[in-house]
Amino acid sequence: MNLQNKRRKRILDQKGFTVWFTGLSGAGKTTLADRLEPILRERGLKVEKLDGDVVRTHLSKGLGFSKEDRDTNIRRIAFVAQLLTRNGVAVITSAISPYRETRQEAREMIGNFVEVYVKCSIEELARRDVKGLYAKALRGEIPNFTGISDPYEEPLNPEIVVDSEKETVEESLNKIVTRLEELGYLPKVDVAVGAK
Repeated sequence: MNLQNKRRKRILDQKGFTVWFTGLSGAGKTTLADRLEPILRERGLKVEKLDGDVVRTHLSKGLGFSKEDRDTNIRRIAFVAQLLTRNGVAVITSAISPYRETRQEAREMIGNFVEVYVKCSIEELARRDVKGLYAKALRGEIPNFTGISDPYEEPLNPEIVVDSEKETVEESLNKIVTRLEELGYLPKVDVAVGAK
């Protein structure tokens, strides 16, 4: 069987799963999701990415930032992720998803769920923030700002923890890819024929 036929067979046999990035605003969720997507495609998987900001614009327009609205947004992302996952798609989501209970609902709804906690301190996030939102939130100028005036509940048992303050993007990405391979969701790279 040639390489192209192997890839087609792999796509047909693909088990769907969702990689759920969670973490504070500016921690690096979208950066890692954007970098993971082509790796999954190169391994022959069907992939869809659901970015929290994009979903808010197209699927959750009109929702605010109350707990109820945030939960509704996450439930909508989880519903779409579940539909894609059960149809053999590798789904990548990147949304703050601040509440444990709602993330647990997403896990139970989706099934094949890999939680990636992108960890970063408030001090580092404020330093990185070119828009100055963290500084404003710390001064009390922005209400309901996750991690400052609104809670962010860290995952208790995520499959993967990356620390964007201490790791490079490449180090974090390598950790994610390795764990997806270990969990059996991502096929390992084939060794090239004739490689020494």
